[in-house]
Amino acid sequence: IACHTQSAYGVVLGVQANKVNCRVKRLGGGFGGKESRTIPLACVMTVASYHMRRPVRCMLDRNEDMTISGQRNPFMGKWKVGLDENNKLMALDTELYLNAGWSSDLSVAVMERALGHIDNVYYIPNVRAVGRCCRTNIHSNTAFRGFGGPQANVIAEMYMTEIAEQIGMPVEEFREKNFYKQGDLTHFNQELKDWHLPKGYFQLKQKANYDERRKAVEEFNKKSKWRKRGIAMLPTKYGISFTALHLNQAGALIHIYHDGSVLLSHGGVEMGQGLHTKMIQICAEGLQIPMEMIHIVETATDKVANASPTAASASSDLNGMAVKNACDQINERLAPYRAKGMAWKDIVHHAYFDRVNLSANGFYKVPDLSYKWGENKGQLFFYFTMGAAISEVEVDLLTGSHTVLRSDISMDLGRSINPSIDIGQIEGAFVQGMGWSTTEESLYFSNGRLFTQG
Repeated sequence: IACHTQSAYGVVLGVQANKVNCRVKRLGGGFGGKESRTIPLACVMTVASYHMRRPVRCMLDRNEDMTISGQRNPFMGKWKVGLDENNKLMALDTELYLNAGWSSDLSVAVMERALGHIDNVYYIPNVRAVGRCCRTNIHSNTAFRGFGGPQANVIAEMYMTEIAEQIGMPVEEFREKNFYKQGDLTHFNQELKDWHLPKGYFQLKQKANYDERRKAVEEFNKKSKWRKRGIAMLPTKYGISFTALHLNQAGALIHIYHDGSVLLSHGGVEMGQGLHTKMIQICAEGLQIPMEMIHIVETATDKVANASPTAASASSDLNGMAVKNACDQINERLAPYRAKGMAWKDIVHHAYFDRVNLSANGFYKVPDLSYKWGENKGQLFFYFTMGAAISEVEVDLLTGSHTVLRSDISMDLGRSINPSIDIGQIEGAFVQGMGWSTTEESLYFSNGRLFTQG
């Protein structure tokens, strides 16, 4: 977060923010851990550089990084659920506990998102959800991909699975019976619009031959003594917006030079997710020029001020709309020249000699958001992404080792700006989630120090 780092530098050095410029060329991956935990080390280096009047560089080894930077917040959930005579969910009373570590960091925001996802994709007309962030003696846990959403979804699927077992109903049937429908209200009183999950879920179920494969799994398990297979299908939704209202804004800056080339800057950080590529695509489409004519510069606080974190799966939306806004401003000024049928370079040439401003500062704020915590009123998320996945797994009962035989994933992302990038994000997220649920376990000494250091 260049903007937050800039603010921290100013506080540490006792100078105004306008005297500090933070530049971020690119990151080798992010996934939440660099949202806030980079700041302590950066501030230490800033003090050293300021007093020594020379550049300072510090690289942590893996053990130091793991010990200092924190991890995904562990959760514990307690719940009570009520059903009617038709096995429809009627009430949920849940308490969520989050291990924050020694400081709050982003744990409150993580808990807010968890509370907003404790329903997963199921309509429950009466919900009481209480979240508590627990201070412990371990490192300060922090943001990680999903930001509380995955933990809440796991807890939701736990109560769905256990209820289905108690009432003697296949869990798939119980889930399907309780899906949200278009127009339903969530437990935070947001109406579901563009709700395509049931359609996508059943499309995947049919396309992946889920029912036939489940029967095949049952037959395999009857014949195999030491190797067993399982298959499961899970739906999900994810709210797109920061739960902190003020963060749902972005800026962009576009300069067009006399030769027709374009320089683009925006407030987002490129960390391998293809954000710069998408911004160039949006700018090219907006100005109706080839992508090759656009150059994007590193993210910097002197180019775009007060930028929000590159997080919450919202950066393409926020920064992309800011880029579009800048393009719209320029297009309005260039409209008389376009009407004459000129080529792009001629348009820019004539506009320049007519003293037309060829720069624009774009801005975007997400509309309609107005949620008020405590009152449970207003819109919390701008929209939801949604999808479903099927995985078939084989387990060796003698060694405990497992093999994922096949996974099918279907996600509704709306109009994809770059399908290749988005497919890569989906595949990477699945593999990361698989690691989280099967191979990752953090162990600690009694004094709170991390034992498993990578």
